[in-house]
Amino acid sequence: MTRARLAVGLMSGTSADGVTAALVELREDGVRVRRFATYPYAPALKRQVLDAPGLRAPELSRLNFALGAAFADAALKICRGARPDVIGSHGQTVWHGPNADPPNTLQIAEPAVIAERLGVPVVADFRPRDMAAGGQGAPLVPAFDLFLFGRGAPRAVVNIGGIANASLIARGRLAVAFDTGPGNVLMDEAVRRATRGRAEMDRGGRLAARGRVDERLLRRLLAHPYFKKAPPKSLDRSTFGPALLDRHFPRLNAARLPDALATLAELTARSLWFAVLENAPVPVPVAEVVVSGGGALNAHLMRRLSALFAPARVTTTAAYGLPVMAKEAACFAWLAARAREGRANSLAAATGARGPRVLGKIVPA
Repeated sequence: MTRARLAVGLMSGTSADGVTAALVELREDGVRVRRFATYPYAPALKRQVLDAPGLRAPELSRLNFALGAAFADAALKICRGARPDVIGSHGQTVWHGPNADPPNTLQIAEPAVIAERLGVPVVADFRPRDMAAGGQGAPLVPAFDLFLFGRGAPRAVVNIGGIANASLIARGRLAVAFDTGPGNVLMDEAVRRATRGRAEMDRGGRLAARGRVDERLLRRLLAHPYFKKAPPKSLDRSTFGPALLDRHFPRLNAARLPDALATLAELTARSLWFAVLENAPVPVPVAEVVVSGGGALNAHLMRRLSALFAPARVTTTAAYGLPVMAKEAACFAWLAARAREGRANSLAAATGARGPRVLGKIVPA
């Protein structure tokens, strides 16, 4: 990117809250988010998204085009008269099977619909090329993390969406990056169950702050085999999803919810802390933890991370001018711009691929 240019990034995560869109100004030395917003899915569409892994081919095909229209609507709203050079769409993950035979992944939200509606080139479907090169197809954000935070003190750059991931950066290089475990997905699902759908999340972590951690249950949860796997490794919502709640929290109701949320928040915090400690570049300690995603808005979770990581500083990307809910969308804007220029936009240290690749399929304007 030899000059400042505009790009749009579109993202929908494992919690399926809606489409986050960001209009981003890209420069060689950084990014500036001009505006961003999350446009919630209509309730019926959200239900289809959450049920997508079990849909038949005709239903899944229809959902692909319906999501393409929803992503296009989000892009049109965020542009508001601006004309971007490119749009990067992560799509909605339906399935991610990096350890299957053969490895495979599926993200939907038809990019041809977005390109047709906006008249702008769209780059989408970023994960398969990395898998074809022997990688996990995830996480993809670490390349962006290194671009933004590759200078300065050793850092753990963390995103806590439905799933949590961390990029460990020291001396201008990425040491390792991987999905650490559950982020918000279990907490959000617990709230939905206990309130029978009347609430979607524990805003600010207020309920979790009132609860008590069940240490015995927490030890069982932390014994999950995923936490023992060495990087590279990646997740989708199926590993830490509804079945886990069925098994360990079978009778969730409003009275039990604070304790359940306290335990699940501690699972997110401790699994992330363990992962960073175990994989930090030795002997370089992590001096700072920079958090983004919905988890950064959970004050209880942030307090727990600050306590666990002390004396390292725990802050958010907002301290560096990047809104916490815009980071992933901004990342896909950056990945798309790199792909349009034929420049590598992946890091083998993060995904385990045979080398850097140009990820993404380009749909012309």
